[in-house]
Amino acid sequence: MAKVYNWQLGREMEYPYEDNRPKRQFAAVFNINRCIACQTCTMACKSAWTFNKGQEFMWWNNVETKPFGGYPQSWDSKTLTLLGPQKGYDTSNKDDQKAPYGVYKGETLFEKATKSIEASGQQAVGYVPEDKEWRVPNFYEDTANRAPKYREDGLLEGASLPEHDIFFFYLQRICNHCTYPACLAGCPRKAIYKRQEDGIVLIDQKRCRGYRKCVEQCPYKKPMFNGQTRVSEKCIACYPRIEGRDPLTEGDPMVTRCISACVGKIRLQGWVDDPDSPVNYLVRKEKVALPLYPQFGTEPNVYYIPPRWAPRGYLHQMFGPGVDEAIAKYAKPSHELLAVLQLFGVTQKLIYCYEVTADTIIAYGKEHKELMRVPIVEPVLVRPEKHLNVT
Repeated sequence: MAKVYNWQLGREMEYPYEDNRPKRQFAAVFNINRCIACQTCTMACKSAWTFNKGQEFMWWNNVETKPFGGYPQSWDSKTLTLLGPQKGYDTSNKDDQKAPYGVYKGETLFEKATKSIEASGQQAVGYVPEDKEWRVPNFYEDTANRAPKYREDGLLEGASLPEHDIFFFYLQRICNHCTYPACLAGCPRKAIYKRQEDGIVLIDQKRCRGYRKCVEQCPYKKPMFNGQTRVSEKCIACYPRIEGRDPLTEGDPMVTRCISACVGKIRLQGWVDDPDSPVNYLVRKEKVALPLYPQFGTEPNVYYIPPRWAPRGYLHQMFGPGVDEAIAKYAKPSHELLAVLQLFGVTQKLIYCYEVTADTIIAYGKEHKELMRVPIVEPVLVRPEKHLNVT
């Protein structure tokens, strides 16, 4: 195993290949607080990419209800069980760029595999889900952690911030296009590669032989086996759109289908390693968007603004030790953060950089081409009395 640096862990870790970061890294931020689970993103992806034979139960994008939902069923709890209890993070020694969340003292999935007899032959600890676990993308939709109880006065208990005792929230998932993909590490055919120009992880269909090692090794279970073609497939981050090949934008790079179709405007796409990108601001500067299960060690590149109402212990396990700071900043945003939050869902074109004024945020595309001007605070318009909607 080689030694590579994972900034989400704040330390070096073991990985089968030498570090080879791309020129720039595709990334996205999903704001869980805004999602209404309408599944428009799911159907947009389905209608674009997975409508052929053998893909009937294949959902590259899915929205699942936590704490019990998952596609495939129980993917995260099963992977966490395989990883086992870990020491967690030492948050006493943070570094703004190298260790923003502190230093992870436990083992990653790659490191666990080198010491576990059960993981013999694996590059990362994992499992292959049963066919029945793929049958629907929204197991336990809208199911809370428990039912409400009656109080002594006969009324049902309520809920209040900062934490709800009874809770659920929606988790939106695509391939994370990880910096250190477990699917790539596990493929014996070397059929999986990470593009240098944008960091997107793809499967070479001609090299793949359907061994399903990618399905087994990926902790997020985003590579999927096609029983008709006998090869694996996965989310491709809509790379033709990112390359500007969609005639709709006349050569300008576009965001993915799931992001452009989002009704709740919860998604924002950009480059996580570009200091001018709004995604970089949310992840690396303001630290309001967090990686999903960073302890797995893959350095995922889809980030989440955690839900304000969910129990902090549950969120810490899912998003790491940055949860409290992220929620505090989101609840009372700075002027710049409030401005950047207005960029979610305003254009199908890819935003490369932005400018914030006193009352407006200006989004720019490739080659600093202006895309959109958005007011930071929507003006309040009061109808004159003659136009009131009264009967």
